[in-house]
Amino acid sequence: MATAGDFLDQDQFSCSVCLDLLKDPVALPCGHSYCMGCIKAHWDLDDHTGVYRCPQCRETFTPRPVLRRNTMLAELMEKLKQTGLSAPPPAHSPAGPGDVLCAVCSGSQARAVKSCLMCLASYCQTHLQPHHEVARLKRHTLVNATGHLDELVCLNHDKPLEFYCRTDQKCVCYLCTMDEHRGHDSVSPAAGRTEKQE
Repeated sequence: MATAGDFLDQDQFSCSVCLDLLKDPVALPCGHSYCMGCIKAHWDLDDHTGVYRCPQCRETFTPRPVLRRNTMLAELMEKLKQTGLSAPPPAHSPAGPGDVLCAVCSGSQARAVKSCLMCLASYCQTHLQPHHEVARLKRHTLVNATGHLDELVCLNHDKPLEFYCRTDQKCVCYLCTMDEHRGHDSVSPAAGRTEKQE
């Protein structure tokens, strides 16, 4: 006879921060669920900014949402554990000296493989998965992992530097071309780099 675990995908019940089955699950206002301890630890890192994000969809919350245990999900997790459902071991690529670290990994941080210019974070292969699966995240701009994300993002608008302003000879974001660089001669960064090299 089939068990509940045969019909359910264990990834649905895994915390995207620790990659283990949800422990003391809580649901954020955006609908994503995490272990209470994992999301608290993740948000404690951003406590100085006063803006809290969902690690999956990056929706922001201010003030910090009050987290309450999701009792129905907790009961479901207990039943699933009794049926023998367990989370897969994380596929880690340990970080070495000089490597960019994954922003989501807790404990032993893995080496980041990509950086997202929209989320302003770097991700290991495991935590990068939502960017390949979630429709909204698929539109984000991914680049090779870099520890210099601030240099690729507009300091005024927190948007990727997508244009090179020939007039002011600097990289700017889309919003800059609409405001302080309106009417300026703008090209792609690649074209600007080629001109400078010549």
